Amino acid sequence: MGGNGNNPKLRLMPVETAEQLRTRLEREHRAEQRQREESLEYAEADLSRVGSVPYLNAVPLTRGLEDRIIFAHPSRLAEMLLADELDAALVSVTEVLHHDRYDVLDGIAIASLGEVKSVLLAHRRPLEELREVHCDAASRTSVNLLKVLLAERGLKPEFPLLRSHEEAAGHDAVMLIGDQAIEFSRAGHPHDIWDLGAAWYEMTGLPFVYAVWALRRAADTTAIRRVLREARDFGMDTLDHIIRDRTEFDLDFRKDYLGWHVHYHLGVDERRGLGLFASLLRKHGLGPVYEPRFVA
Repeated sequence: MGGNGNNPKLRLMPVETAEQLRTRLEREHRAEQRQREESLEYAEADLSRVGSVPYLNAVPLTRGLEDRIIFAHPSRLAEMLLADELDAALVSVTEVLHHDRYDVLDGIAIASLGEVKSVLLAHRRPLEELREVHCDAASRTSVNLLKVLLAERGLKPEFPLLRSHEEAAGHDAVMLIGDQAIEFSRAGHPHDIWDLGAAWYEMTGLPFVYAVWALRRAADTTAIRRVLREARDFGMDTLDHIIRDRTEFDLDFRKDYLGWHVHYHLGVDERRGLGLFASLLRKHGLGPVYEPRFVA
C-alpha cells in the first residue's frame, strides 16, 4: 500500500530502568491501596461500636479501619462487650468460652503454631519452685493458658495481678502479653523465657487461638462482619507494606513476628486447638465453659 510519506513514524515506548519500574509499581500499588481504603472507609457499616486491641499483632485485622473503631486493652474490650457498649470486639478467646452470649466470626483469629513471642512467662526460678506468678490482667486467655499448662504439670501456684509493667523485672515470675512481653524479652532481664505458644504446641501439637472477633448475638452484625472480612483480606494482601511501614521494634523482628509467628486464619486445626483448650479449662475447673458458635 502506497503512502505520501507524511505518515508519522511509529514510536516505541521508552525502555524503563529497573528503578523506574520499581517506582511505577510502587505508585500503582499505593493507588490501589488508597482505593481499597476508601471503599472500606465509606462502607455502610457503622463501626462506632467495634473494638480492637492496640497491639502490633492485631494491625493486619483492622487495615483501613483505624480511624473508625475503638482501641483498648483486651480486658477493657471484654468489659465493654459485656456491658453491651460494643457489638463486636477482638477479644481474648476465653470471653466467648465463658459467656454464652457471643458468636465467633468464622475464619479469622490471632493464633500461632508454636512460638508466638508475645505471650510468655518470665521466671528466675524453675517452674516447679514457683509459688506465685504475677500476671498481666490485660488478657484472660493468656492467664488461663498459663494455668492450664502449669496444671497439666501438676503445678498450681498463686496468680496475683501485676500492678504495673514497671514492676515486672522485680518479680521472680511474671506473665506478660502483647508489645510489653516483646519489649521485656528483648531487654535482657535475668529471667528465663517460657513462650506459652511453644509450650502449648509441644504439649498438644495444635495451634493456639488467642483472640477472635466476638459478636454480640443480640445485635445485627451482618454489615460489620462483611467489613471485618474485607479489612482482614486487605491486611493480608498488604502485609509486606504493614511490616515495612510500622515502627514497633525493628524490621527483622516485624518480618518474623507478623510473617511467621502469628497467623490470622481460623481453620480446622485452630478449631481443634480451641476445642482442646475448652476441655482443659473444664478439666481444671476454670469454667463455666460453653461451646463456641461460629458465624460467617
